[in-house]
Amino acid sequence: MYIKSILAIVAIILFNVSIAQNSEKYLELIDEAWELYEDKEYLKSANKYSEAFVVEGAGTLDDMYNAACSWALANKPDSSFAKLFVITESGYFTDLEHLTCDSDLNSLHADERWNEVIVIVKSNRKNFDITLMAVLDTIYQKDQGYRHQIDETEEAHGYESEEMNAQLKKMKEQDSLNLIKVEKILNERGWLGPDIIGYWGNLTLWLVIQHSAPDIVETYLPMMREAVLKGDARADHLGYLEDRNNKDQNRKQIYGSQFGNDVETGEGYVWPLEDPDNVDKRRAEVGLGTMQEYLSELGSTWDLEAHKKRIIEFERKTKN
Repeated sequence: MYIKSILAIVAIILFNVSIAQNSEKYLELIDEAWELYEDKEYLKSANKYSEAFVVEGAGTLDDMYNAACSWALANKPDSSFAKLFVITESGYFTDLEHLTCDSDLNSLHADERWNEVIVIVKSNRKNFDITLMAVLDTIYQKDQGYRHQIDETEEAHGYESEEMNAQLKKMKEQDSLNLIKVEKILNERGWLGPDIIGYWGNLTLWLVIQHSAPDIVETYLPMMREAVLKGDARADHLGYLEDRNNKDQNRKQIYGSQFGNDVETGEGYVWPLEDPDNVDKRRAEVGLGTMQEYLSELGSTWDLEAHKKRIIEFERKTKN
């Protein structure tokens, strides 16, 4: 089973290789299916996933994989294999390591169809650039490693501490080194898809650009837009980058992923949105949950009316 925290940003490429236009109902049913899985109600979870797929007419690779896990745990191997064949035969599922180590699927290993699934996944990996994947894996570990250390340092010493300043400096230095390597890849080979550098390698390209200076974000934004159209990058990731760029340019964001800090109170707030009434609709279109779901994970709540008041103040200041 792919963990929930990954689902928020994981690939939204459908089994028919089109970009998922996830409806709010679909996302609601997927959340219910996940909760049932966590409660060990595996058959109910699997049926709830099926209900979601009927509503949407399809499902994301990750959701279909999770459905396969629920079916396997419910002792329904035929249904589980049906989902596994759909996602592996799409050509986009390449995570052999996770597949073979996932204990949710252990009951399938003795079935002759298991080896067929493995063969298909190995075939999906035939175009992998293993050398480049190793480089990107190292970059990913360093990018995320320093950010985990930042969280630990803030918790232990506070954000304004000397220890925090020292850790932030180290992180920025590493980000600069990571960017040199990623820019070389992008400039020479373009925005490579998961079929060449795998899921994590593709994720790393976005992370490094997302964590870069405003001019870098603006430089590679057109390249990522084109990559999304080709299926070589994810629409949810592009949404974050679009929001980041709009905030950097002191413009309203589109998907509500970016935050600002109130100068007077020091409190964080959602950076002003374009058309806030329809933000959840836009988020669903790129595979993101609602604003309330997003903020709940951060221990906050979504107040639409309060946000509209902040927009009025933002517009007043930007006109002056």
